[in-house]
Amino acid sequence: MSKGLPKRLPLAGVNNVILIASGKGGVGKSTVAVNLSIALSKRMSVGLLDADVFGPSLPLMMNLSAIPEINHQNLTLPPINYNVKCMSMGLLVDKESPVVWRGLMVMQGIRKLLRGVRWGPLDTLVVDMPPGTGDTQLSITEEIPITGAVLVTTPNGLLWLIVLKEPRCLPRWQFQFLV
Repeated sequence: MSKGLPKRLPLAGVNNVILIASGKGGVGKSTVAVNLSIALSKRMSVGLLDADVFGPSLPLMMNLSAIPEINHQNLTLPPINYNVKCMSMGLLVDKESPVVWRGLMVMQGIRKLLRGVRWGPLDTLVVDMPPGTGDTQLSITEEIPITGAVLVTTPNGLLWLIVLKEPRCLPRWQFQFLV
């Protein structure tokens, strides 16, 4: 039995996964993720996952408020707006209540957002990552195959230094940074 990272298993019916990431918050990751998703949806089937369990912004940015339905297979059916399938912890918890979780709970929540949602069929799933390189990033990149990632920053010297650490922090990610 070989040791190391768990085998990455693809999401059912999802052909490509693109991460929108940054080492720092407030740089526009969610804006880039939403705009990219809507633009791609003009030519292909697209889903958008808000992976920031502590500060979800997708419900507001995609004008979503309904609680997602569950199908007979116990999978969450992601609501669709602007021709994009969407899922966010912000659709599952009271918008006034904070999510206060530790590592294992974060990993289980991310797994539920990835595997407990009927994403497919999709050409591309865009994942709006939270800032940093913590449990959420590790959980996603170790759980599923990633096609590529877009790193978002602003033209600020300090922010450039922080965002450039992200690909060096996790060399085992094994995918291409697209920009």
